[in-house]
Amino acid sequence: MNDEIKEIQWTIHTTHPERVAEVRAKLSEVVDPEIGMTIIQLGLVRDVQIENNIARLKMILTTPFCPYGPAMIEMTKAKATEGLNMPVTVEMSMDMWDFSMMEDPSALDWGMY
Repeated sequence: MNDEIKEIQWTIHTTHPERVAEVRAKLSEVVDPEIGMTIIQLGLVRDVQIENNIARLKMILTTPFCPYGPAMIEMTKAKATEGLNMPVTVEMSMDMWDFSMMEDPSALDWGMY
């Protein structure tokens, strides 16, 4: 198994690289309560873009009918707003999540799955 961390490259890595660390840190505070891992570790945040001082965050959930989905989306929006210090809209993508999207596949070695 490939255990290297693969940080997802968002649009802001190119356009606003000085903002990446702070927003990643804030988003790392959002935990999927069923799995016990952060949305960053799980790779649920697919992109972050900034246009005209408004951020757009694209995310997915681990399952389409995640009972914690609405709460996680609200928490993600709040933490992204804190980390970027600007309004954020969260767009849900219908992409299906799978383990290959995880930034830290070594988490699977913890016997979670």
